[in-house]
Amino acid sequence: MADITVSLDADGTLNLGPRRIPVPAHLSPEARQYLAMPRMGLPAHPPLADKAAWRQYIAERNAAMHPYTERMLTQAGDRATVTTETLSGVVVHIARPRVMPEHHRGRLHVSVHGGGLVYLAGDYARAEAAVNAAQFQCETWSVDYRVPPDHPYPAAVDDVIAAWRHALAAGFAPGRAFFSGSSAGGCLAPAALLKARDQGLPLPGAVVLLTPECDLTESGDSFHTLREVDNVLPRPLPAEIALYANGADLRHPYLSPLFGDFGAGFPPTLIQSGTRDLFLSNSVRMHRALRRAGVPAQLHVWEAAPHGGFPGAPEAGEVREEILHFLQHHLR
Repeated sequence: MADITVSLDADGTLNLGPRRIPVPAHLSPEARQYLAMPRMGLPAHPPLADKAAWRQYIAERNAAMHPYTERMLTQAGDRATVTTETLSGVVVHIARPRVMPEHHRGRLHVSVHGGGLVYLAGDYARAEAAVNAAQFQCETWSVDYRVPPDHPYPAAVDDVIAAWRHALAAGFAPGRAFFSGSSAGGCLAPAALLKARDQGLPLPGAVVLLTPECDLTESGDSFHTLREVDNVLPRPLPAEIALYANGADLRHPYLSPLFGDFGAGFPPTLIQSGTRDLFLSNSVRMHRALRRAGVPAQLHVWEAAPHGGFPGAPEAGEVREEILHFLQHHLR
């Protein structure tokens, strides 16, 4: 696809060549401000074969996210405590809320962080554990899975399964646990559950997928219609996907869970996306795949929301309330 001129007016109006896309006036002020933020430019990717260059590139991208990670920790405040442990060979950040409702005791949240399959290991994964424990008021395990270039597929999927196997051995009841995954985590979480199911492991009581990258072939309609419209993720991720997949078939369900067999059993699933999310087609197609297989599944699409939604805006609170209601219904 040929590049087009992209610019942003002071009021957040997006200009794609001659096309003008205003910010909807009915959004919250915080959401409108989020859409008006300047885009972050990214340098060109290194050659796939240059592992040293990729290590440096990934380290720089992670460092650029440090201010955001600090804001996440500030958001969690003293509402949760976090320890980092190695469980069955996998680094897991374990967060426990300071205040836990009685009916949440024994509940476990297994969180799989996003980051394009290669970024945001370490500090971000730890901060996400604290935020999730504070918001959902239950014990949260954030799996700090291994990443490329040194650990391509299937390392991340196997790390998530190993953490889940450890949780089961530790006595957590499957029906009292839920998985969540955002962006790339929304690929890894369901992929790991499909593989865990095929290995004979019991599955959790529910799954939450937030703007998931569950089709690594990136074949959906929104990869074309929303290209450059999404201010968080304007373009697809072919370089990161190639680095992660390391030559494996992208249609394999452990790589792209959208193509999995959900009829053999899969937990009730809530999926969240937005009308500006580059991965909107992933969410829509995943929802239909689950429904066709008879899996209880909900799809929630937020007006004008880009990839990752509107952090800190009232709309994000609505997402959280929908998730809490969903969990209350499906977790024993």
